Formats: sequence, structure tokens, C-alpha cells
Amino acid sequence: MSGKRRAAGPAVKKKAEPKPPRSWKSRLLSVAKWGLVAGIVMSLIAAGGFYFLYRTIEIPDPNKDFQTQTSFVYYSDGKSELGSYATQNRVSINSNDMPQHLKDAVVAAENQSFYSDKGIDPKGILRAVFNNASGESTQGGSTITQQYVKILYLNQERSYTRKIKEAILALKLQRKQSKTEILEGYLNTIYFGRGAYGVQAAAQAFFATDAKDLNLRECAVLASVLNNPTRFDPDNGRDNKRALKGRYEYVLDSMAKLDMITVEQADKAARRLPPFPEIEVESTYGGQKGHILTMVRQELNRLGYTDDQIDGGGLEVTTTLTKKAMEAAEAGVVEARPEGFGDKQLHVGVASVEPGTGALRGFYAGQDYLDSQLNWAVAGGMVGSTFKPITLATALTQGYSLRDTFEGNSPYEFPDGLQVRNEGSGSDGLGNDYGTSVNAIYALEQSINTAFVDMSAAMDDGPEKIYAMAEKMGIPPMESDQEFPGIPTTSRDFSEDDTLLTLGKARISPINMANAYATVANGGQRADVHVVEKVVDPNGPDYTYKNATRKAMSEDVASDVSYAMQQVVANGTGRAALSLGRPAAGKTGTATNDKDQVSSAWFVGYTPQLATAVMYVRGDGDDQLDGWLPSYFGADYPADTWTAVMRADMLDVEPEDFPEPAYVDGDAPQDGHAPTLPPKPTRKPSPTPSETPSETPSETPTEEPSPTEEPSPTASPTEPDCGLLGCESPTPSPTPSPSESPSPAARAAALPSERRTPASIAWWWGLLW
Repeated sequence: MSGKRRAAGPAVKKKAEPKPPRSWKSRLLSVAKWGLVAGIVMSLIAAGGFYFLYRTIEIPDPNKDFQTQTSFVYYSDGKSELGSYATQNRVSINSNDMPQHLKDAVVAAENQSFYSDKGIDPKGILRAVFNNASGESTQGGSTITQQYVKILYLNQERSYTRKIKEAILALKLQRKQSKTEILEGYLNTIYFGRGAYGVQAAAQAFFATDAKDLNLRECAVLASVLNNPTRFDPDNGRDNKRALKGRYEYVLDSMAKLDMITVEQADKAARRLPPFPEIEVESTYGGQKGHILTMVRQELNRLGYTDDQIDGGGLEVTTTLTKKAMEAAEAGVVEARPEGFGDKQLHVGVASVEPGTGALRGFYAGQDYLDSQLNWAVAGGMVGSTFKPITLATALTQGYSLRDTFEGNSPYEFPDGLQVRNEGSGSDGLGNDYGTSVNAIYALEQSINTAFVDMSAAMDDGPEKIYAMAEKMGIPPMESDQEFPGIPTTSRDFSEDDTLLTLGKARISPINMANAYATVANGGQRADVHVVEKVVDPNGPDYTYKNATRKAMSEDVASDVSYAMQQVVANGTGRAALSLGRPAAGKTGTATNDKDQVSSAWFVGYTPQLATAVMYVRGDGDDQLDGWLPSYFGADYPADTWTAVMRADMLDVEPEDFPEPAYVDGDAPQDGHAPTLPPKPTRKPSPTPSETPSETPSETPTEEPSPTEEPSPTASPTEPDCGLLGCESPTPSPTPSPSESPSPAARAAALPSERRTPASIAWWWGLLW
């Protein structure tokens, strides 16, 4: 027997060869294989689900659903209707009556694949995703068919469920209707702005013509505004017109690229927008209603509601406004303003805000909405000395007290040579002198410019701290900031770098000024001013304002500022408010334009329950009041208007007292401002004077004062008035008065802090007293 035999010894086991490691390509192929399997499974499930929905979802009755989408606006009671959006101003026309340029422009602007797609455009959806990610917004992801379906059959719910339903209905609709029918229905249904639904109403609303007569440029405008009816309405301001021009050029360029028009036609049309004729606004917007609806729409936009939702979402909007306060604002203006001065030139803005809630209860825009769409309660103007209480609040927060004294003589000179003067001419022609040491109460009571400039300079970083206090109290900055909201959300000429910020060059709305004073009335706690209280959509409650206050100053500081402003009413320039017959605090103000002409007059004040601001301006807001109005002082018509408004507002409201002053006195950042004499502890301050003031603002003047005459100051006490707050410097001695009896306007002019400064004083520090 032959063969090899194993050698003697134990058996040796042969080791298994290790498997070679898998390459990255192998792993990738494996992942791809299983991913493909999972993708196929998911696609089959999605396709099955889509098919099921396609078979089960039926196209609803468009008339029934579409008629339920009007949005209504109510007073604060949630029942009394103020107005409505989406009034369905629409006249349907045949496709043959629509210009070809119009149909082409809309397709070029909204859905360039309209004639070739199946009702949905996957490429368009992807393009929209990338455009949104990169900040572009020239073309959305929804086709014209989808937009038509959404408006006609669906609500404005923002969800994937609605988007799926929208896509299915779009697919079904394009199988039932031709492209011509779909485009015709879309152009008869879509909202163009200005309350116009459909091209016929839009042609009338924008160009006062029939749709069939629209030219290329007009067609391109209507196709442009579809994208955003509010933003691209040229009547909404220069920025809107500039935005419209950009969108308009895009539409024309797209039409040329699609060979709908020639490049030459596009270039020629793009040179300028077509003219927009004067259009008579719908009568349903008459009076203050148009201003209300505009303000509510703007706030809804800020809350995230689109114009489509507002105009077609069936919203029920409850505002903060009360019928009582709205009527009080208008009636107060009519009662107190001078006779013979119409709304076209004299603009009176009024706003009333509730302390503690920030609710705007009433306003007056200055004129009927049909006459002008400019709301002066929102537009505002230079606030003058009504800004000084903000400076006082800042000084008290920094450690000063109501007893501390400041420079009352004129002029006050900064180290760099900048001079600030008081009103009047004084004995040396350089402004009235009130003494070198006037306490903070007397400085506010008489609105002494030099004292408040000295107060600002005596603080650490005075203008910056005053600016910060104003923001905390409710004055928005020049650029919108969610931390400091308002109506509007910005102020103008309002800068922390303004050395003379305390004198009130800033342009602020009456609404925001009322809210800032409401902060003081509310013990230093600011609530955000707002006009929308609640929104309910067809699916139920969608938004409710959540009240929250933020501390702007301590309660003690607020009590002291309130006390000082009560003395303005009791003894100073705000004495017209005494006739309200209940505790009140306030401040007058005037301001001048760059020609040294008085251009605004104010009174802002409050009771514990309501803060109201009144502003008088002329023309474009910077036109001359002195020499035009019988009296231009804040102590006259603005204070009288405030009193008339508040008298109606406070009817049947129980009077409330202000808290007693706390006389805060901390560590002031600068020496040299202490009281000249210690206070007498035996006298208790009274919130209202025990004696009737010697002079109150005059009745409406019967004749116009001569602008060349300088009214004489009131007589001053011969000895200083020493009381709990120390000795006040005497009021400056009067200059000789004319022998004849002064006119009523001159008597009103005699209020010392409400007289016009000589023309030699620089306009930018404002003649603000």
C-alpha cells in the first residue's frame, strides 16, 4: 500500500483565511441598494395614498365656499362691526374682453409653464425652495391653477394637508377645464388690492378704465401687484412705488424672454410706470373707518397674516378700539379747534391709550379718509417740550430729586460754545431768566429750556440715558426693534447722539407719545401699544394678545414725575386741563422748523385711567403755525382739545387720585444741584393747588394776532416762594406792556413757557417749550 502518511504527533488545525475587508464602493452599493428598495416602497405607499386621495376628494362648490371668506373687524366688544375686508368688488368678464398683454403678463409673472404644466409644477416648487433659501422672491412655487384652487375652494390654512389637497384639486381642475377657462376664472377671482377682485375691478381701481382698454404698461402693473397687493401699491408711499418699479421691470423682461413682446417693446415700457389717476375711494372707507382698517391691516401684517388671509381668509378681528373713545376723539377736535380752519390744511392728530394694557382706545387721524389717507395720529411730528418729562424720569432714576436745582438763566452755554436760550427776550435780549437755581418741578412747570439742558448735561451720558429711557417708556427707535414696538414701529430724527435730545426735536406719533405717558400713569410699567386684540379664523381662535408689562422706571420715580406734571396742570402751561374737574397730569410743547417757524403744537396728558396725546400741525407737517393760527401755543388749542376729548372719555368713569410723590433722592452723578434751602418738614404737598390760578388759557380768539408783536411775560412774584421743595427762583420781571388791553390770543401768549423764541435762535434746538 502506498501513499503519504501524516507525521507522528498531534494533529495540526489549519487556520481559516481572513475575509478581505469590504471596500467603500461595496458599502456604498449596499446602502444604495437598500435605499433604493426603501425609496421604491415609500414611493409606492405615497403613490397609493395620492391615488386614494385623488379618487375620494371632490371639487367643492366654489360659490358657497368663496362667499364665506370675507373678513370682519369689530370694536373691542367683539360684536359692533367697524368694517370689513374683501368686499368682493368684482365684475366677471369674458376672456375675450381681457387684453392679450394682460394674460401674457400674468403668466410671465406668476407661472411661466402655465400652458404646458398639468396644474402643478414640480420644477417650480423646487425653484421656489431655492429662491426662498437665497432670499429671492420673484416667482412662487404654486401654479396659477393652484392659486385659483386655493382662493376659490380652500381656506388660507398653512399646512401640508392643505397643500396636498390643493395639488389634487389642481390636477382634477385642469382635466375638467381648459387653460383658457382656468386663466379666465383666475383673473376674475384674484385680489389685486384696493378692494378690487378680478381684472375689471382692478382696472377701475388703479386706472379708472375698463379692462379691455388697458395698455401694455397698465397690464404689466396689474400683473406686478398680484405678487403683493400692499407692498406694490404706489399709493402707499415712495418705497412702495420703488418696489413696484422693480417688479414691473421683471414682468416686462419675462414677457420679452418668452417672446410675448419684443425686447424693444419691453425696453420702451420699462422706462417709466404708467400714470395713476386720482381714484375716488369707496364710501365704506369714509370718515375714520378707512384709517382704522388701514391700521388694523398693518398690525395684522406685522403679526404674520398675509393680505390673502386678511382679504380672503374669513377672519374675525376684534380691535382694542371703543366706539366711545373714537367718537370722543373726533368730537373733541371739532369742539376745540379754531373756526374757519379746515382739515385740508390744519391737521389735528389725537390718540388715547389705556395705561397698563397698551390698548389703543381711540384716535383721530386729522381728516376724512376719503380726503386723505395720511393718518396724523400715526405720522406724528416734532414733539417739543412734551419730551421733557422723559428727561425728568431719567434724572430721577440717576439719583437726582424733584428738589434738586438747575440753571434757569438764559443762555446756557456748552463748553464747545453751543448756546441754548429760553423763550422770550429777557432783559438782555438773550431769553428769559428764571434764576441760577430752579428746582425740577418749577423747571417742568414753566418748561425752562436751560434747566433741562443743564439736567441732561449733569447726568452720566445724559442723551444716551434719556434715549434709553424713552425707548423703555414706549418710544420706538428709528429702526424697527421687536423689543421696542409701537404704532408706527419707528420714530424719526430720534438719536442718542443728539446733545439736545431733551428739547424734543424727535418726530414721534401721538399714539406712541400717549403710550409713553401711559407708562408713567401705570407706575413706570410699560405695556406695548396695540390695536388688534383677537383674531378668529374659520377654524377657531388663531391669535389673542397676551398682556405683559415691562419696567421702565421705579414706581417711586413714576409717582414723582406724575406729581411734577400735575403741577404743570395746576400752576403752569397746562391749566386748561383744570376744567376736566378731576386729577390730571400733562405737558405742553411746541416745536419749530428749519425756518424758525412754529410748526407743531402739543398737549399730552393723562388721568390714572387714560393717556391722550393731541398734536396740531399744518400742511405737510412742517408748515408755519405762528401768524396763521389765532394761537399756536400748546396751552391753547391742543390743551383745550385734550380737555374736550378726555371729558367725553371720562364720562361716567369714577375719578381716581394719583399716588403721593415719593421725593426720591439718590446719589446724583454731579454735585452743585442741591436745593438752595432745606425743605420745610411741616408742609405737606397737595396734589392740586388750593387757590384758583390767576390766569387760564383764553377762549378761541376772535382775531388773528400780529406776528410782529412779541407778547409780554406774565408778572412774577416779588419774593421767592419757599416751601417743602425749597425756594423757587422768582419768575422773570415783565417787560413793559402796551397800554391797550391785549387780545385774547396775546393773553394766551403770556404763558411764560409758551412764547416764541426770537428768530436768532438755531432751529435745531427747536423753540421747544
